[in-house]
Amino acid sequence: MNRAKVILFSIRCANSFRSAQFRRVSLLYSQVTLSSHLSPSFSNQSSAFPYTLQRKLFFSSKPYSIVELVLEKDWSEELEGELEKSSSVLTHETVVYVLRKLDKDPQRTWDFFNWVTEKKKFSPSYAIYSVILRSLVQGKSMKQFWVTIRKMKEQGFYIDKETYLTILGIFKKRKMASDDVAFTHFYNRMLQENAMDAVVKKVVELVAMSVWSSEVEKELGELKISFSDNFVLHVLKEIRGNPLKALRFFQWFGEQPGYEHSTITYNVIARVLGQDDSIREFWSMVEEMKSKGYEMDIDTYIKISRQFQKNKMLEDAVKLYEMMMDGAYKPSVQDCTMLLQSLSLSRNPDLELVFRVTKKYEAVGNPPCKAVYDGIHRSLTSVGWFDEADKIMDSMRSAGCEPDNITYSQLVYGLCKARRLEEASKVLDDMEACGCVPDIKTWTILIQGHCLVNEVDKAFICFARMLEKNCDADADLLEVLLNGFLNQKRIDGAYKFLVEMVNRAHLVPWQATYKLMINKLLGVRKLEEALNLLHLMRKQNYPPFPEPFIKYVSKYGTVEDAAEFLKALSWKKYPSQSAYVHVFESFFQEGRESEAKDLLYNCPHHIRKHPDICKLFGSATSESATENR
Repeated sequence: MNRAKVILFSIRCANSFRSAQFRRVSLLYSQVTLSSHLSPSFSNQSSAFPYTLQRKLFFSSKPYSIVELVLEKDWSEELEGELEKSSSVLTHETVVYVLRKLDKDPQRTWDFFNWVTEKKKFSPSYAIYSVILRSLVQGKSMKQFWVTIRKMKEQGFYIDKETYLTILGIFKKRKMASDDVAFTHFYNRMLQENAMDAVVKKVVELVAMSVWSSEVEKELGELKISFSDNFVLHVLKEIRGNPLKALRFFQWFGEQPGYEHSTITYNVIARVLGQDDSIREFWSMVEEMKSKGYEMDIDTYIKISRQFQKNKMLEDAVKLYEMMMDGAYKPSVQDCTMLLQSLSLSRNPDLELVFRVTKKYEAVGNPPCKAVYDGIHRSLTSVGWFDEADKIMDSMRSAGCEPDNITYSQLVYGLCKARRLEEASKVLDDMEACGCVPDIKTWTILIQGHCLVNEVDKAFICFARMLEKNCDADADLLEVLLNGFLNQKRIDGAYKFLVEMVNRAHLVPWQATYKLMINKLLGVRKLEEALNLLHLMRKQNYPPFPEPFIKYVSKYGTVEDAAEFLKALSWKKYPSQSAYVHVFESFFQEGRESEAKDLLYNCPHHIRKHPDICKLFGSATSESATENR
């Protein structure tokens, strides 16, 4: 029996198909009207979708021309000569921009960084060091990485936590155990050596614990503060969780005689202020930066934009994108598509924001790009503008970008969201007719769309179609179908389906799927079935999941149930002593001392005589005797 037939059999075992008519329920989503979301220039055009991407002539700005030079040629004296001619002054923002653009090529990153610091005598900031370290760690040789680490330390800079975790993740992914250990040791030692000095500590405590006043300013003035960028950065790092207090300190520091904020400190305070409760101050600071002749560097932009997107501050994210695209340090195509994706994933995508992003993308001469088309298409399908989405797909084809599983999956998702399930299913037929074979992700989206609107039986019909197309299920799809069962309170069906998929189709569910099903089964007093899933988890090398069983057995179970649970915990003849202790403790907490003693009587000798067990029962006996007096 091949795998497809096995899984079809499992569907029948789960009793998923029923002959009763499917219930109709109200729409989950109401479509948005054209005029409510788009500006007048768009809303009065009904014959065709109002936005198309067109190629325009574009002349490179200075920082981008430097990137082109470095990418086009191998490093040489000739290249250095050309760079000298193209860049009379290299600012912090330009260096960050170039390094960011080169970060996928560690050798070129190193060559440029070495030239700009050694030949051009450019003094790098901690932000520049963070960018180059994240690039060099991906290189074949780690020599340049460790050389940069030493330079950074010698110049008194620290590695921020975000950079540390990013680099550590790369070491672990590449299984570079020795570098992992060495880098962690270096980072921890650096934290100790660069711990706040006495003055920084006093400033942080004073600013964080006080309401700003003339008295606070007076106390700050009495401290022996070193008026430097590094001092500002250290303080801002420690009080970044209080953006308004950080701003007040930043302003006071800038007012001190003999000190003037730099582009580096302005970029750092911008990162601190890029939060929901200080957004007005953030935009005011951006304007102040401009008035001082400073610009936001691309690394700062990326961090703030991601923070805006994470916090659903999408209008601010779009406004920031437009500002950067108007400047010399333009975000990449990937930054654009990430922003479009965030816009499309909001509950009700604002199409005006989508059009603002794509219009700005086009205005600077960027060529048509499938990822950008997909970004527009995703938002249109999400709000139910399917005719306009079709026009975007036509535009994609005209631009030489063929729709693929990603594009069609977005359409399927939107149709399911609008409860147009039959049309969603037909999309997969249309895909095959166009030579695009639906993959497991597309099928999963279709099936999940049915489950989300409580059409679980139709979801299983789609599942059967998928198997007939020789597309095998995976752990994600299994979880979707099980959730469909559970949302209809069909726990038995979910259990049978899961067991069949594991035993017959040899599928390996996610650990979280097992945990969910065990909790659901114990919730309806089905201990035997839950224990069976615990056995299956163990066979697939997942760690034990004892917590819900201990709670259930101690409250509702018999001594025999407890013994069966303990037996299921381990491949060995007996589980660990700690497992017994937890079960006994739980029995005592439920006031079932008699059952605990019966279980103890049936335990092996080494468990009965274990000091922790003896102590536990001795304590319980003493407490019982005290209560009976």
